[in-house]
Amino acid sequence: MMREFGSFRHVASAGLLPAFEIAMRHRFLPCLMLTVSWLIQAGSVADRAAAQVPPNAGEIAAYRGLHAAAASGDLPALKKALQDGADIEARDGHGRTALLVAAHGPHLDIVRALARAGADMKARDFQRYDIITIAAVRDDAAMVRLAIVFGADPTAITSPYDGTALIAAAHLGHAEVVRALIAAKAPLDHVNNLGWTAAMEAVVLGNGGKRHQDTLRALVEAGADVAIPDRAGVTALEHARRRGYGAMVTLLGG
Repeated sequence: MMREFGSFRHVASAGLLPAFEIAMRHRFLPCLMLTVSWLIQAGSVADRAAAQVPPNAGEIAAYRGLHAAAASGDLPALKKALQDGADIEARDGHGRTALLVAAHGPHLDIVRALARAGADMKARDFQRYDIITIAAVRDDAAMVRLAIVFGADPTAITSPYDGTALIAAAHLGHAEVVRALIAAKAPLDHVNNLGWTAAMEAVVLGNGGKRHQDTLRALVEAGADVAIPDRAGVTALEHARRRGYGAMVTLLGG
């Protein structure tokens, strides 16, 4: 099963990936995306909150040195490993550096220590997720801000779907993270390879509730171009109308 934020993850977990791939080849994407969106809204697709793959129990048990300290949040052990010359950019089998493992923790002190020791704040795992996107999906605004202070890039294009941390946060209705990323000049109108902006995902993959309303409000107030349509030519406003999301319709100027 794919475990990513966004529509492809939902398609995979619903067992629809073969049909999706066929639709992609035959240019039936707009119709299929509407179907997938309906499934998501109806609650037919499981595991909605899953995103990047965090270290599992087996991986954590096998960790040694920096990765073990990062996973457990053991700051003295981390400092000792660094003093002993551990490779700060070593990766586990999923491509995670100790920094990325700490972000999954989440362990702010570990991230701070690794950053001060020279860890690559722009490192990505094998799925192309960086520390900011991991934190955005976790709804960890403190980690997002800390990572940015130490040089992580809020404008980075991440994930297999060429998205951004802002899109990931908007999808999940993580309004505080969205505001933090807006303040850090994250790109408001980036379109991922699903054809969706952050504002579009807040509507299409949201539930119309307060968290997604607050997310959309932050994007609108920051100047996001909410007129950018999806690949079917449907705007966020029209999607909100179809779903009966009255508050979002108002936010979008309808």
